[in-house]
Amino acid sequence: MVESFINYLEYEKRASAHTVLAYRKDLEQFAEFCKTSFEKEDISLAEHAEIRAWVIDLVDTKLSPTSINRKIATLRSFYKFLLRSGEISKDPTYKIKALKTPKRLPEFVQEEAIDKILEEINYPIDFEGQRDRMVMDFLYLTGVRLSELTQLQWKDIDLAQQQVKVFGKRKKERIIPIISRLQENIISYKKVFEETFPNTKESDYFIVTKEKEQAYPMMIYRIVRHYLDLFAQTTKRSPHLLRHTFATHLLNKGADLNAVKDLLGHANLAATQVYTHNSMEKLKAVYNQAHPKA
Repeated sequence: MVESFINYLEYEKRASAHTVLAYRKDLEQFAEFCKTSFEKEDISLAEHAEIRAWVIDLVDTKLSPTSINRKIATLRSFYKFLLRSGEISKDPTYKIKALKTPKRLPEFVQEEAIDKILEEINYPIDFEGQRDRMVMDFLYLTGVRLSELTQLQWKDIDLAQQQVKVFGKRKKERIIPIISRLQENIISYKKVFEETFPNTKESDYFIVTKEKEQAYPMMIYRIVRHYLDLFAQTTKRSPHLLRHTFATHLLNKGADLNAVKDLLGHANLAATQVYTHNSMEKLKAVYNQAHPKA
């Protein structure tokens, strides 16, 4: 039934390859635990006590509450699938509670540092240098996810309409506007791209390696980490940090929360509202500094 569930995720729910892999690993780990601790081969037959024992074991290994909660969520999805399929009559995860996690505000890069990264760095004039500049520009100026950037093709970019079409989680399509500055940079990048790869097609990937192969996540991580290291005073150095920065800077400038939600491709406002806390912290700092009675 595990394979049926994985197929359901991949082909019906249209989950990303990363999500499918994570769910598979979680189920394999639980299966190994059941086999070793309870001599149970089929996790479809697992009971509440066995799932609870696994959660306790994960806590004992000092795994973070966030990671444990993700594994609990995997099991919940799996057993709900079995319940709907008629394979089981009751959900063994029904009374399993998620662990409490400390609330952390998403980190973001200060505007001054972003300005230096985008304006002051002399990116090499060769293809790789201009590609790296485009990676930094595009992630910050559109707020796209890493997976959305690596999947992007030239045909998805409409310079005439100043917009780009991206495919988010579960292949959900959304349109993001392109500001004039980014439009100009894309035009410059496209010129270098076509000079480097004369037989450029509309179906070619937007960000590629020097061999014209599709960009892979670790490559993007390395590019982002390298340039953030130069100016950003944050503990994290990831593509997602630029997405956080995009959202926070928009809200700091008074952008409508629903508009930011749509730009980010969030399914509901709850996921976007976390960025309002960063904006509120900034307002508090301004208030404390400026108000005569503060």
